[in-house]
Amino acid sequence: MSAYVAPLKDMRFVLKELAGLAEVAKLPGYGEADADTVDAILGEAAKFATGVLDPLNRTGDTEGSRWKDGAVATPKGFKDAYRQYVEGGWAALPVASEWGGQGLPKIVATPVEEMWCSANMSFSLCPMLTQGAIHAIELRGAPALQKVFLPKMASGEWTGTMNLTEPQAGSDLALLKTRAVREGDHYRISGQKIFITFGEHDYTGNIVHLVLARTPDAPAGVKGISLFVVPKFLVKPDGTLGERNGATCASIEHKLGIHASPTAVMVFDNAVGYLVGEENRGLETMFIMMNAARFAVGLEGVAIAERAFQRALAYARERVQGRDLAGGGTVPIIRHPDVRRMLMLMKSQTEAMRALAYVVAAALDIAARHPDEKLRQQNHAFVDLMIPVVKGWSTETGIEVASLGVQVHGGMGFIEETGAAQHLRDARITTIYEGTTGIQANDLVGRKIAREGGATAKAWLAHLKAFDAELAKSGNADVKSIRASLAAGAGAVGECVDYIVANAGKDVLSAFAGAVPFLKLMGIVAGGWQMARAALAAERGLAGADRAFCEAKLATARFYADQVLVQAPALRDTVVKGASAVMAVPEDSMLAA
Repeated sequence: MSAYVAPLKDMRFVLKELAGLAEVAKLPGYGEADADTVDAILGEAAKFATGVLDPLNRTGDTEGSRWKDGAVATPKGFKDAYRQYVEGGWAALPVASEWGGQGLPKIVATPVEEMWCSANMSFSLCPMLTQGAIHAIELRGAPALQKVFLPKMASGEWTGTMNLTEPQAGSDLALLKTRAVREGDHYRISGQKIFITFGEHDYTGNIVHLVLARTPDAPAGVKGISLFVVPKFLVKPDGTLGERNGATCASIEHKLGIHASPTAVMVFDNAVGYLVGEENRGLETMFIMMNAARFAVGLEGVAIAERAFQRALAYARERVQGRDLAGGGTVPIIRHPDVRRMLMLMKSQTEAMRALAYVVAAALDIAARHPDEKLRQQNHAFVDLMIPVVKGWSTETGIEVASLGVQVHGGMGFIEETGAAQHLRDARITTIYEGTTGIQANDLVGRKIAREGGATAKAWLAHLKAFDAELAKSGNADVKSIRASLAAGAGAVGECVDYIVANAGKDVLSAFAGAVPFLKLMGIVAGGWQMARAALAAERGLAGADRAFCEAKLATARFYADQVLVQAPALRDTVVKGASAVMAVPEDSMLAA
């Protein structure tokens, strides 16, 4: 099997040319994120990903985590890998220095997280959720709560979870039943949660659960939900661990993929919990954590796509099969046009997804730290618009890319020993995590488009129109072709935005019937925007030292425009003209038995 190699050259290109790392480094508190420091961080992260995490990916998949008597043992080598992760200071990378973190911007943490996930998705899920829990406690937790939990979580000594789902309450959290009864300065939490990633494990001495629950007099529905910190072990006043809390793991799930990541059924039995924020505002607080998790899951789509592409590329170079259509003779399958087409679909879409994710990460940093309030608000609105796109489009595309990886391998892709099948199995959960693609699309159409009359989307489209003027200055034939495809794609998005704004209030079923195709359209065009920007940067770099990279980037951007971006008008037609057929067949007539 081929080993994972972090795509450092493309990561650095995106950070410098598209995400604006230099501008982020000028923001208050981010001065240490200079190019040399970031290069060093990425280099060390790549070594850890390739040398420590990647070798455990296959064995972790075959061995899986094991549950016995409420305890979970992770696969051989995972606990030691986590120890090395903590000793390397990786847990502290994006956490504020106030809590012992390194305080680096999101745009620096993002490529590092991509590497962890590409090398070993199961391992990466624990740090990802811990970061989300830290963020929620940091923004809404009382000072005393922050002091107890954040330093230990920032160091990686303790990990964090997110406890939302219950057997009867999946996406509809209004149905949750877990109870929280006040008792002095804390609450007593009782109920059951399911699908809790790393709800129990053997990495650390304590696990900090963030749990949604209702107080006895809470109003019905989502307005009556509160958020609580429920540690596995209670913490003594001196910071050491005390007695075991009433939070236990009843079992772990048997899953299609990510076998090394324990997915727990958690039972809270009169467990001590501490309120985060205010009563009945827990869902609002949890969305802080969930938005961060949605971005991270979108990044998982990028990461799995990159790993599947690397494996397929290595196999295509080695596998000798079939005759060269042009010159005769038996050749490696990478010489066959259809195999090359599949590899280019994998490569181009992965690069487009990476570019969009990194640009959104930089916008998160600007929204948080820029001294100009208006610019902060603009970037915050852009992030809100793009989070469901990054999550939904990147994960759906990640599955497509992983499936193409199996196809490149042919029959060997269906055999577990090659490793291609694992990427497809692992990727499959990403479109479900933190809200399905349909939920992301409904959020995009309902909250991000219809509710504000399409204002943020139209502002983005205006930006694309202004960017078209930059493309028009190029005399490069590839850039000219990319420009035409991007203009058609932007026009398709604009027509859909107008349709949604006009129809969401009077024909809601029709407006939402095309939500997922619209999300795909947004992703394809946003990815095309970034590939067009990359093409201009590559054109400028043709006279430089890395001409081969720039030529490949230009060709990849042209391929994306010709093979992917051209789907935009058809998706527009699906959104604008295809809604009536979605609900046309009565439920009783679905099955013609």
